[in-house]
Amino acid sequence: MNLKDYEFRHRGLHKTVPENSLSAFKKALYRNMPIELDVRILKDSNIVVFHDSNLKRMTGIDKKIETCNYEEIKNIKLLNSDECIPLLTDVLKLINNKVLLLIEIKEYSKKICKGLKKALKEYNNFIIQTFSIKTYYWFKLNTKFKIGILTYSNLKLKFIVNPDFISISKYNVVRYKDIPLFIWTIKTKEELQKAKKIGDSFIVDY
Repeated sequence: MNLKDYEFRHRGLHKTVPENSLSAFKKALYRNMPIELDVRILKDSNIVVFHDSNLKRMTGIDKKIETCNYEEIKNIKLLNSDECIPLLTDVLKLINNKVLLLIEIKEYSKKICKGLKKALKEYNNFIIQTFSIKTYYWFKLNTKFKIGILTYSNLKLKFIVNPDFISISKYNVVRYKDIPLFIWTIKTKEELQKAKKIGDSFIVDY
């Protein structure tokens, strides 16, 4: 897989709908745009697409998402919209390999690693990124999935062997060997034009 020239829509295309919602993904899919999304695992082992560790910013409920079962949260609305927190399985059905998914794992746990391996077993058009070195090596050792490391700078890279790509903050872009370089998070067209001079693919939020 050539990992160059992608412009991933950060948490979907969410200018007029909540981030990481089915509507945000539908809007990106309609425009044939690759998508970046975040995953969390619940108490009952369901994997949902949600960025924060706490529900509060997106729902107004002050509760750790990992302590919830899906039945508790499936009807909670995102930002007073009609959108709810989607299951990863529902997002995979919606996208159906039509655009490349960049799946971000927020924190290490063997539970989410095993759950994702199972959920993605029959899926094809995806790559994974993570800040967690433990998560990175779990997937390297236990799957053939393409996985990259997220970093704010190049300091972490000395601990990483053979990443499929490096995903680095736009404020600290450093080319590392000949490994594909993703730059995040691009907020304007002007930033994107600058980033294209030094990066290979981009996580875009505008």
